[in-house]
Amino acid sequence: MEYLRLATLIRAYAVRMTHRGKSGHVGSSLSMADLISVLYTKILRVNPSQPDWQERDRFILSKGHAAAGVYVALAEKGFFPKDWLDTYYQDNGRLSGHISHHVPGVEFSTGSLGHGLPVAAGMAINAKRKNKNYRIFALLSDGDCNEGSTWESIMFAAQHHLDNLIAILDYNKIQALGRSKDIIDLEPLTEKLKAFHWAVKEINGHNYQQIEDALTNVPLESSKPSFIIAHTIKGKGVSFFEDTVSCHYKYANEEELEKAYNELGVKI
Repeated sequence: MEYLRLATLIRAYAVRMTHRGKSGHVGSSLSMADLISVLYTKILRVNPSQPDWQERDRFILSKGHAAAGVYVALAEKGFFPKDWLDTYYQDNGRLSGHISHHVPGVEFSTGSLGHGLPVAAGMAINAKRKNKNYRIFALLSDGDCNEGSTWESIMFAAQHHLDNLIAILDYNKIQALGRSKDIIDLEPLTEKLKAFHWAVKEINGHNYQQIEDALTNVPLESSKPSFIIAHTIKGKGVSFFEDTVSCHYKYANEEELEKAYNELGVKI
């Protein structure tokens, strides 16, 4: 129930924040809401009162355009006041449209795709060399997996046996301008990643038990980085956004905002 509560708040606030900011990327926050909920409720070892705690797990949102969803989780966990959420995408606001390391609890600023996994791999090898036990989690999008820098870091991480690195793909099959299979088809993705010497697990990215089981049992294999392929639905939870290309840039109008609240069973 705690997972559902936080995921519902992430979805409701994401719809509201993008509505108020007249900004895009609501569908990207909605698809990953269940993954973010489990990460921040159960998996990540972090301390809101000490965001720079040296032994914390590191979380990198490579799909930085989905910042709204992570901001909600951070606010709910006490990294910063919830009223900051109302400043998202506003002039002189605290929260920028793409995720920023100036926000407490955010490790790294991202926006251009393909940045997150290379940085996470660098953090992972640094932890190994310093004999640190924290883990590094990186959440990627379909579009991230089109980038050469992502595949360079996939090769790098396997070469250096970075089993403290966990990549999670929010695999909603849609990118900015179309369906992933029509832009650059990633399949057969599991076979590709295994050929690159990663341990791979496919899950339903909206099933809390599958998410928890996968992320609790990392590394999936000793001496290998882990790749969780989470099959998700773009815009999940709001019927008129679900599985639409348009929700990558669209935001809800006043009428749609109320409809989204009704579907989610919450008004904020």
